[in-house]
Amino acid sequence: MLVFGEPYEASNGTVIVTVSRKGWGSRPERPVGIYSVSAENTAWIPAVDTSLHALIGVCTGFAAAVIGTIAVLRRPPWPEMTERVMTAIAEARIAESRQR
Repeated sequence: MLVFGEPYEASNGTVIVTVSRKGWGSRPERPVGIYSVSAENTAWIPAVDTSLHALIGVCTGFAAAVIGTIAVLRRPPWPEMTERVMTAIAEARIAESRQR
């Protein structure tokens, strides 16, 4: 439910009306924006909650760090390709080609 505040008239004749959203239960009201009404035009200026944007950024970074850590700590599903393994594969192919 939107709650409109008392109109405030600025020194230049612009009327400003605050708009907030009523919280559920014991939650406080949250600002939604303001209406700015002047002789020339009416404008809606939304209120931006930057703390929510920051929280989304932190959560995204944390998820990326967890996924990266899991990828490093867990062995990959493909076979291990060390120098010793690659040498053994090459020798097996050479031996197989000599038998033909």
